[in-house]
Formats: sequence, C-alpha cells, structure tokens
Amino acid sequence: MGSLDSYLPIFLMIVLGIVFAALSFVASKLLAPYRPTAAKEAPYECGIVPTHEPTYRFPVRFYLVAMIFIIFDIEIIFLFPWAVVFGQLHTFGLVEILVFAAAVFVSFVYLISNGALDWGPMKRVQPIATDEVRTTSTTVRRVGPSSGEAA
Repeated sequence: MGSLDSYLPIFLMIVLGIVFAALSFVASKLLAPYRPTAAKEAPYECGIVPTHEPTYRFPVRFYLVAMIFIIFDIEIIFLFPWAVVFGQLHTFGLVEILVFAAAVFVSFVYLISNGALDWGPMKRVQPIATDEVRTTSTTVRRVGPSSGEAA
C-alpha cells in the first residue's frame, strides 16, 4: 500500500484542478451579465469592420503549411529523447525511429503530390454568369422544406 500513497498528492492536485475549473465556469455563467448587442454578436476580423463580403475565400494552403510545420516540429521533439537514449536502445531503437521517420516522410510526400506546397497562380474556376445577387439563400444549400415552402 506504500507505493500508492506516493500518488495521493498528484491525485489530490488533479481533483482540486478539476473542481477549481468547474467552479470557475459555473461562477462565470451565474455572475456575468448577459447583454448581447449587434457588435458583440458580429464576427471579429482584426478590428476592421467588414463593409462587404470578400470576393474569394482565404486559401487553405496557409493552414496546410502550418500543419506541415507542426508535424515536423513533433518529429524533432521525438528525435531529441531518442538521441539521448540511442546507446541503450540499440537496433530496436534504430528500427523504431526509422519507422516513425518513414511515416512522416510518406505523409509529406503525399502532401507534396497533392499540391500542398504549390504557390504558383491558382487555377480559377469560371463563375457561372447569373443576374442573381449573391445572398445566403442562393449560396447555402437547404435540406428539406424551408419555413416559407409548402411540404
């Protein structure tokens, strides 16, 4: 039973952390005033009030490149402890790190083959010529009958 006693302070700190977080959320919900306004409900775009809808979507490539950097950062984080204990791991450690590096490399090759790092001119899709103004009702696909339509 003596070995479990050493874990009691850790368990107690985890329980106290969870209780503190739960009480903070409950107190915030009960004590905070709720006064919604149009400004508070609007999306925040770096302090700039949008005057019109953007003509194009933000390229997803920026997020892909960020995720690729994160993947390689994680690989480097795993390489440091491996390098410290490499002498004790022998062949097993070498095989394991080669499998890990191969998995990361194969995923990187897959991303490159799908054009994740192509920064050239984007291929533009020709818009369909219509006289209709772009609104939420024309761009969002509705599932099922809406409130204004008969079933």
